[in-house]
Amino acid sequence: MVSKCLMTVKGSVKVEEFGLVLPHEHLFTDLRGPSDPGYAQGDVDKVIEIMRPNLDAAAEAGVTALVECTPEGVGRNVEMLTRLAEITPIHIICPAGVYKEEFHPSAYLDYDEAEVAEIFVRELTEGIAGSSVRGGFIKLAASGNGPTEIEQRNLRAAAQASQKTGAVIASHTESAAVAQREIAVLEATGLDLSRFIWVHASVEPDVETHLAAARKGVYIEYDTINTASPDDYNRILTHLLEMLDAGLGDRLLLSHDAGWYDPAHPDGWEGMRGYTEIIDDFIPTLRDRGVDDAAIQMLTRDNPLQAFGMDC
Repeated sequence: MVSKCLMTVKGSVKVEEFGLVLPHEHLFTDLRGPSDPGYAQGDVDKVIEIMRPNLDAAAEAGVTALVECTPEGVGRNVEMLTRLAEITPIHIICPAGVYKEEFHPSAYLDYDEAEVAEIFVRELTEGIAGSSVRGGFIKLAASGNGPTEIEQRNLRAAAQASQKTGAVIASHTESAAVAQREIAVLEATGLDLSRFIWVHASVEPDVETHLAAARKGVYIEYDTINTASPDDYNRILTHLLEMLDAGLGDRLLLSHDAGWYDPAHPDGWEGMRGYTEIIDDFIPTLRDRGVDDAAIQMLTRDNPLQAFGMDC
């Protein structure tokens, strides 16, 4: 049997070494975009000072891996992630890939599909931005009415890279209509849809669309748990229970979409959030609703390891 590993910024780690995994968080993100003169730059010591308490709290709560979902275009900084990985026992996973079209570095607008696929494969197998740090998955994003033609190109390129490497594709997607168009693009490439994560599915209120995508093999990610209003929190909880009742619990991922250090705010972003609410609040709520320990382990450990695991 081929062993499965997660590719972390420190290298390949066998899945057996992990406990709870957070599949969608942020540590260092710059939403100003690549055209800003200070884009993706920050004082490493300041970033460590601001982020250390959140990482310490997460490690103490039992988090063993954190998937950093900031790709090219919104501030991916491999050096920063490497330094942060040195101060925490939590394994950090960095993405290959690129964000939605409006955040593309200008060169990305001119690449063809093969060139983009080559970049993604290189980031997954050799290293990112000239470093030895390899991506552990492919992160994309779709515009609100997307995917645009450029974003469809990215999806097809990501499918090629996934088929060559086994890496899962995670796409920032805020509505069922966009998710359905993305799924159609990926289906046309022949991609096994179990290698696709519908990121931010929790903002889509129609659970039937979650069920339909999951039945095709897509991972459904509920990742707005600690930003949800009470009504949204209850809706996410209800949808999760419906997914479990439908026998689709193995298609679910749970995370916060939390963090992060924003270099536009050197003393730390006022909206910064930690990484423990799922452990502190949501898991106890699930238990109160009758979800057993085996299902909770599936949601918080087994599913993310299956999603992000690749052959060692």
